[in-house]
Amino acid sequence: MMKKRHGAAFLIAILLAALAVIWWPSSPEPPPLVIGGELPAPCRNVAFEAVTYVVCEIDLRADSIGVFHAGTDGKPFGSLEAFDKAMAGEGRPVLLAMNGGMYHENLSPVGLLIENGNEKSPLNSADGEGNFFLKPNGVFLVGKDGKAAVMESSAYAAAKPDVAFATQSGPMLVIDGQIHPRFEPNGTSRYIRNGVGVRDEYTVVLAISRSEVSFGSFARLFRDALGCRNALFLDGAVSALSDGERMIVGGKYPAGPIISVSAKKPATE
Repeated sequence: MMKKRHGAAFLIAILLAALAVIWWPSSPEPPPLVIGGELPAPCRNVAFEAVTYVVCEIDLRADSIGVFHAGTDGKPFGSLEAFDKAMAGEGRPVLLAMNGGMYHENLSPVGLLIENGNEKSPLNSADGEGNFFLKPNGVFLVGKDGKAAVMESSAYAAAKPDVAFATQSGPMLVIDGQIHPRFEPNGTSRYIRNGVGVRDEYTVVLAISRSEVSFGSFARLFRDALGCRNALFLDGAVSALSDGERMIVGGKYPAGPIISVSAKKPATE
């Protein structure tokens, strides 16, 4: 009888354990990376290779693009949320803001940063580990003539353009119509990613994925779907986009350089 009782108890224990696995509440899911809501006017959803993106096409004849890093106190804004609030407080509300390049632990830029014609951080041509140094890397810039470009870093160094705003990041996604030579067609590294491309000298294309995507697919988005012969990766995992008041994609992530879009002031007579 004792053996039978022990056997029955053992079976009951197994059944209870199985029920616990089935019915025990799972740990809560992490908060969504995409907050959503209606998209601002320059932006639209684009589906490409089973991934949805928010794509914002900026006409520099109607809107202005700048790259910003620190406030009037000299301290980095540190996040899109803080940047949006600061700009609104100064009477300069923005239409869009996106993290615009990689940064060190203290939020200082890893590479070139030019803000309002002033070089805040020099061009970085060093070798190293990580995405920034997956060469060729590159520079997104808006010249003092109001024209935009994405240039490979060594080409930028040789050309020495007259720049109003610039940020350096890496790797390049598309170089003169060609996908970065070190990308696999669809590699295993997958993150929420954002980047910038230039369709022509007055059309800047910002894109951020709504779900995780490989480098190869992200690069093809810019070349094949968005018509950009040159495009630059900005970051992954911490990628975010706001409309000046709320987050569209991403959370309260830290940010170093920030790309900002604002409406041009009407010309005065």
